Amino acid sequence: MNDIKFALRQLRKFPGFTLTVVLTLALGIGANTAIFTLVHAVLLKSLPVADPSSLYRIGDKDECCVEGGFINDNGDFDIFSYDLYKHFRNTPEFEQLAALQAGVPTMNVRRQGIAAKMQPSEYISGNYFMTFGVGAYAGRTILPSDDVPGAAPVTMLSYDAWQTDFAGDPSIVGSTIYVQSQPVTVIGIAPHHFYGDRVQSDPPALWIPLADEPTLARENTFLNHADTNWLYAIGRIKPGVNPKALEAKLSASLRQWLPSQNSYMINGGDTLIPKQHVVLAAAGAGVQNMQQEQGSGLLLLMLISGLVLLVACANVANLMLARAATRRAELSLRMALGAARSRLIQQMLTESIVLGVSGGFVGLAFAYAGTRMIVALAFPGAMHLGIDINPSAVVLCFAFLLSLVTGVVFGIVPAWITSRSNPLEALRGANRSTRDSASLPQKGLIICQASLSLVLLVAAGLLTQTLRNLEHQNYGISTTNRYLFYLDPAGAGYTIATNAALNDRLKQDFSAILGVKSVGLALYSTLQGDNWGDLVYIEGKPVPAPNSDNGASWDRVSLHFFETIGQHVVGGRGFTDQDTPTSRLVVVVNEAFVKKFFPKQDPIGQHFGTFNQKYSGNYEIVGVVSDAKYVNPREPIRPMFFRALNQRDTIMTEPAAVTGESRSLFIDSITLQYVGNPQDLEAASRRILANINPDLTMDSFRTLDHQVAENFTQERLIARLTMLFGLIALVLASVGLYGLTAYSVARRTSEIGVRMAMGATRSNVIGLIMRGAMLQIGIGLLVGIAVALAGGRILSSQLYGVTTYDPYTLLLAVGVLTTCAAIAGLVPARRASSIEPMIALRME
Repeated sequence: MNDIKFALRQLRKFPGFTLTVVLTLALGIGANTAIFTLVHAVLLKSLPVADPSSLYRIGDKDECCVEGGFINDNGDFDIFSYDLYKHFRNTPEFEQLAALQAGVPTMNVRRQGIAAKMQPSEYISGNYFMTFGVGAYAGRTILPSDDVPGAAPVTMLSYDAWQTDFAGDPSIVGSTIYVQSQPVTVIGIAPHHFYGDRVQSDPPALWIPLADEPTLARENTFLNHADTNWLYAIGRIKPGVNPKALEAKLSASLRQWLPSQNSYMINGGDTLIPKQHVVLAAAGAGVQNMQQEQGSGLLLLMLISGLVLLVACANVANLMLARAATRRAELSLRMALGAARSRLIQQMLTESIVLGVSGGFVGLAFAYAGTRMIVALAFPGAMHLGIDINPSAVVLCFAFLLSLVTGVVFGIVPAWITSRSNPLEALRGANRSTRDSASLPQKGLIICQASLSLVLLVAAGLLTQTLRNLEHQNYGISTTNRYLFYLDPAGAGYTIATNAALNDRLKQDFSAILGVKSVGLALYSTLQGDNWGDLVYIEGKPVPAPNSDNGASWDRVSLHFFETIGQHVVGGRGFTDQDTPTSRLVVVVNEAFVKKFFPKQDPIGQHFGTFNQKYSGNYEIVGVVSDAKYVNPREPIRPMFFRALNQRDTIMTEPAAVTGESRSLFIDSITLQYVGNPQDLEAASRRILANINPDLTMDSFRTLDHQVAENFTQERLIARLTMLFGLIALVLASVGLYGLTAYSVARRTSEIGVRMAMGATRSNVIGLIMRGAMLQIGIGLLVGIAVALAGGRILSSQLYGVTTYDPYTLLLAVGVLTTCAAIAGLVPARRASSIEPMIALRME
C-alpha cells in the first residue's frame, strides 16, 4: 500500500506524463477489450440454459436451410427431416431430443388493429424449452401437448419482440395474433436474455410448434416429407453416456433408416449409404453457424488488436525509460542509502501497474463505446440483436488482468535497467556524459514499434484492397437506379390458385408508376443471400455417378427480370408472353451452365430435368444469358438455369418435388428500374401493396447497390478496424520516435554545442540526428517486412484478388511509415540545429 501511495504521488507530480501514458494504454486496452467482448459473446459464451455442458447437437456444420437427399460428399448428415428426427428421438441415451428449424425465415405477423410486420420465426418441437431447461418470463412455454396434430395453434414471443413490437403489453399473453394470416394464441414470453438456440443477428421473434407448420405453410408444408431435410437436432444426454459411443450408435441408426426411403436409393444412392454418418458435437453454445462464419475474422481482429497493445506497451516503456533517466539522482541516492535493487524494482513495477490499471479503467469506457460501434458495423439493420454486448464479469476480469499484465510488460524493462544504475556515477553527474547506455533498449523498443506498425499497415492495406476487389468486381448485373424490396404472398394468405393473379397485378401496378422503366419479380434476387439448387439430368446422357458434380442453382423469374437487373440475353431468347402455364416448360440458362453441361454444343433446344433421370426431358432451353453472381461474391459464377414465373411443373410426382415446386411459385422480391426520387418510389410501392392487400407487407426497401454491399459486412468491418488499428500504431510509433529523438537531443546538447563550435553546420547536425533516427526505423522496416511476409498466411483466408506478398501494398506501407518517421525525427533534429554553442557549453 505504501508503494501504491508513493506511485500516486509521483504520478501527480507529472500530470502530462501520466495523462499521455494513461491515454496510450487506454487505446490499446480499450481496443482489445472491445474485440474480446464480441469474441466472448460470439465464440466463448454458452447459451443461458440449464447445464449447457450436457447438451449435444447431432451434426456440426451449417447446412441451411432446406436440403434434399444426401447432404454432402463425405456423408456427414447435419440436417434432418421430421421423420428422421422422430427416428433419433427414440434413442434412450437422450433425456430429451429437440428439433428446431435450420433456417429462421420471416413470417407475416399481425395483431388485430395493427399493421402486419415481417418477423423472424422458428418452428420447434414441443420439448424444445424442456430440453434447454428454460422457463417463461410470463405465461408458459410451449409443451409437448402443443406439438400434436389437432392441437390449437400457439406461439411464444421473445422478450425483445414483446417489448419493441407489442410495447410490452402484458395482455398479449392469452390473446390472438395472426401468423401467416392464421389465428395463433400467444401463450408466453421468453426470458429476457434467451435469444434461442444459436447466436445470430436476427434471432426468432416467435417460436411455433412443429405441428402447426402444415396449418401455416398450407401447400408448402415440409413436415411430413421424409426426404426433405430442414431441422437441426439438439439433445441432453444422460449422465455417464459416452458421446463417442452414442455417435457411433446414431450413425448406425441413420444407415438403418435411409434404405426405407426410396429417394435415397435411386440414381445409385444405395451405394452411398454405407458411408453416411453423423457427428455428435457439444452444443452448450447452441448451433454454431455464426461461430463458423465469423470465428476466423474475430480471431484475426483479436490478433491485430493485440499487436496494437504491444506497440502501446513499447511506447509507454520508452516513456518510462526516459522518465527514469531524469530520476537517476533520486534513485542513486536511495541506493546509496541502502535501498536494495529488488525493493526499487518492486516500487517501480507498482508504479507501472498503477498506470496500467488506470489505463484499463479509461479503456473500459473506450471499449464500451467501441463495442457498440463494432456491432453496428458487423450487424447493420439487425432488428433484435441476439448478442448480449453489455460488460460481463468475464469481460471485466479480462480487462483487469490485461491491465495488470500490461503494467508488468511495459514496466519490467525500465525497472530492471534503472535499478542497475551505479550510484557513484549518478552522484558525480553522469548526466553530462555524451554516451547514454539507457538509450539502447529505447532504440530496441522503437525498432519493435516500427516493425509491428509496418505489419499492421500491410495487413490493413491487403484487407482494404480485398474489400475494394470484392466491391468493384464485375457481378454481371447493373445496380444503378435499381431498387428492390421483399414480400411474402403466402404469408398474406395467397395460395397457388390465387398467386398467378397476384403476380399479374403486381407487374401491372408497379409498371404504371411514373419513372419505372421495368419491373422484375423473382423467387429470390441476385446476391440476396438465398440459393435454390438441384441435380441436373441431361436428356440422352447416362445417369451421373452418385455425388458427381452435376448440380446447378436455379431461380424463377418474371418477364423483363433480366432487363431490370441488366443481365443480357446472349443467345436464343428470354421469356416472352408465349411462355404460358399451358405451353411447354422452358428455361433460360447462363453461360456457366452451358460450359458445364453442353461444352462445344449449341444449348438451344436441348432438354434436361431435375430430381431424377426419368424427368430429363422436362425443360427445353430457349435462351442463354450472360453470367452473373447470384449467391456468393467470393465464389466463381455458378451454373444457373431460370424458369418462367408462371409455369408449373406438374410432371414430377414425388412429394418433396411437389412441395419444392409449390414453394417456388411464390415470389420473394420485386426489383424496379427507376429514375427519380427513391423516397417517392418507396411511398408509392407501399400504397400499391396496401391497395392490393393490407396483409401484403413490404420488407427492407433498398437499392440493389445496398444489397450487394451487405455481402461484405464482415470484410468491411475487418478492413476498417485493421486500418484504424494500423493508424493508431503508426501514430504511437511516430510519437515514440519523436520522444526518443527529442530526449537524445536534450542529453547531447553539450556534444552538439561542441560540434557546432568546431565548425559543424546546421545541415551537419540535422543529418547526424536524422541518421540515428532513420537507422532505427530502417532496422524496424527490415524486421517488419520479414514478419509481414512470414505471417501473411494468417490473412490468406480473408483475401480476395490479392496475394499476401503484394509488392504495391508493401511499398505503400513502407513509404507511409518512413514518411511519418522522417517527420517525427525532423522536428527535434531542426531544434538541435538551432542550439547556440555558447549556451550549450555554459550548461556544463
